[in-house]
Amino acid sequence: MSFGTVATMTDDLATPDAVRTAVRAFLDESFDRDLPLRTWLERLTDSGWASPQWPTQWFGKSLSSDLAAAAFDEFRKARVPGPPAGLGRMLAAPTIIAHGSDEQKQQFVRRILTGEDAWCQLFSEPGAGSDLASLQTRAELDGSEYVVNGQKVWTSGALGSDLGMLLARTDVDVPKHRGISYFAFEMDQPGVEVRPLKQITGDAQFAEVFFTDARVPAANIIGELNGGWGVAMTTLMNERVGLGAGASLNFPISAPAGRRIQEQFEQSVGEYVDKVSKNRTIVGSAGRNMGLGQLIDYAKKHGRTDDPNVRQQIAKAYTLTNLLTWNGLRAKAASKGGGLSPAASLGKLMMSNVTRQNRETALTIVAGAGMLAGPDAPLGGSVATQVLFTPAPAIYGGSDQVQRNIIGERVLGLPKDPDISRDVPFRDLKVGTQKNS
Repeated sequence: MSFGTVATMTDDLATPDAVRTAVRAFLDESFDRDLPLRTWLERLTDSGWASPQWPTQWFGKSLSSDLAAAAFDEFRKARVPGPPAGLGRMLAAPTIIAHGSDEQKQQFVRRILTGEDAWCQLFSEPGAGSDLASLQTRAELDGSEYVVNGQKVWTSGALGSDLGMLLARTDVDVPKHRGISYFAFEMDQPGVEVRPLKQITGDAQFAEVFFTDARVPAANIIGELNGGWGVAMTTLMNERVGLGAGASLNFPISAPAGRRIQEQFEQSVGEYVDKVSKNRTIVGSAGRNMGLGQLIDYAKKHGRTDDPNVRQQIAKAYTLTNLLTWNGLRAKAASKGGGLSPAASLGKLMMSNVTRQNRETALTIVAGAGMLAGPDAPLGGSVATQVLFTPAPAIYGGSDQVQRNIIGERVLGLPKDPDISRDVPFRDLKVGTQKNS
């Protein structure tokens, strides 16, 4: 199948049963554990099944969220690896599909699904977190390129990323929301410094990024010049939908991504699946992937299921986990005309509640031993890791307070908070380093 050619949706995919039948037929015809991982991802991408909820003309099948969930369920049963599950597929590709030119879609989208490019999100800054529109990273036109100077922080996956979704200020003489542009930014270039940020869990999933006369082509602006705020809202809405939908719209096993690790794509699909499965067993016992199923198994093994408090906590966790998935699917179903519903914030807010409930469930089951870390602790120390990690979902991807504002204003129709800075030219605002000017 040639580049850019994808299978199209027909009336044969109008029901969950029809979708499941089509997925099984595709796997029977196209899947082979002996295929190189690269070849399999190319087949999967060009078939439209890698992201069946995307438009048919851009490597999808235009399926509704419930039909796409049925497709992913079949892939889970078959334990088939899918495209990378990182920010490229979750955020960059849907944003480029919604706002990019056809040339940009051809340049970036397929490479995301086949794992050729890894992406990060260059949004937040030291002085622009919840008030993202106050960002100060500048991009100034120099011929056919923009010169970028500034700093980003809390950038997920910046280490090892090939491209970034960069928000930079391109006009300081208009109000803060109107002078921002959205760029597809090459990370591997002079003038870009990435410094990892170590978390309380010991991981370094985030980084701060510094730009010193870095460059990005004007042709890499996604959407309109100075229209980046609206483009960024699409990215953030997709983030909330992705975080809220849980595993229902994902493959059971995701491929790696990035130009630095392309040799991994030469191994067979079977080798890759076996390696990931083995590592998951090791990682799970080392305290990184604790889930409700693990907690229930632990409670059964150690005779804790007769404790009414344990049973109640498990019931709460089960209920909230299902509500999280349903909220994500509801936000997908509420999307109209290719847009996304602000109801996605319900799922994002629910995810914080689920994470807190998993912590409480775990601590109720293991009691005081939950304070212990290391391989000899309950669940390999994953309870202690969960306790330390729990505050994070209430902050990243938009804090709980931000989600409540969005729900109040855009879902319930309540009045917006007053913002006297909304119509003031950015250069006149006392924000960030400008406070000292």
